[in-house]
Order: sequence, then structure tokens, then C-alpha cells
Amino acid sequence: MKQSRKILRRALLIPTALLTLGVLGASSAMAQIYSPIELTGGREISDTLSESDIPTGVGGFARDYTVELVEGDQITIDLISEEFDALVSLLGDDGTTVSENDDGPDGSTNSLLFARISKSGQYTVRVRAYAGQGTGTFSLKLARLREIE
Repeated sequence: MKQSRKILRRALLIPTALLTLGVLGASSAMAQIYSPIELTGGREISDTLSESDIPTGVGGFARDYTVELVEGDQITIDLISEEFDALVSLLGDDGTTVSENDDGPDGSTNSLLFARISKSGQYTVRVRAYAGQGTGTFSLKLARLREIE
């Protein structure tokens, strides 16, 4: 009886240890997965949307950038890609969509978003392909518009 208990403990110890290591490894990997890039106004970024970016849950992938915006800011976000139908979103600090644009005013598949910020805070600029169809290189530019005095 005592021998069978020892065998049972050993049999349970190995899967438990492997499970624990797997969970710890997965949680540390998860902590490294989502790390948006800081975006500063007036700076143009050239980057690539790929299948190693954030799965959207509705097909396709997204690449996120964070930016601090101040109440009253008027901004434009210009997203240009020759490789996919660009879709840009501005998300508030609570994850809600503040504004979104699929096609620019020139009739192309590039995106040009205008927004007036009503609350200061950290916002997320999300780059993705329309309907989750495509990946590739893009350029992204955020500009703060100033009133003419």
C-alpha cells in the first residue's frame, strides 16, 4: 500500500510540475506579447503589419501605438499602404473607439482620420487591414493641428 502511494505521488508530481512551468511560461510570454509602440506627434513611422502582430479576433492582425493627447487637441492620423487596404482607429484609454477611418478622401484605400480630443489621456492608434485582409508595409503619421492666430 505504501509503495503504491509513492508511485501515485511521483506520477502526479511530474504532470503538476510541467503544468506549473507551462502556466508560468505562458504568463510571462503573454506579458511580452502586447507592448504598443510610443507615437510622438509630427513623426512619421514606417513599419510592417504582419501575422505576428495582435490577432483582432475578427480576422487579421493589428499593430498598436500609444500617444498622449490633451483635451482640445485636433489631430490627423494618416495611414498609407500599397500592400493592404488600410484601416486606422483611435481608441480611448478605456478601449472604446473614439474615431475610425477606412478610406481617405481621395478615394484610395489609404486612411485619413480627423479627431478633436475631448478628454486628456493616453490613446491608442490601431493599424489594421480592412476586413482582416492583408499584411505588409505602411507609413503612419500623427499630426496636431493648430489654430491660425
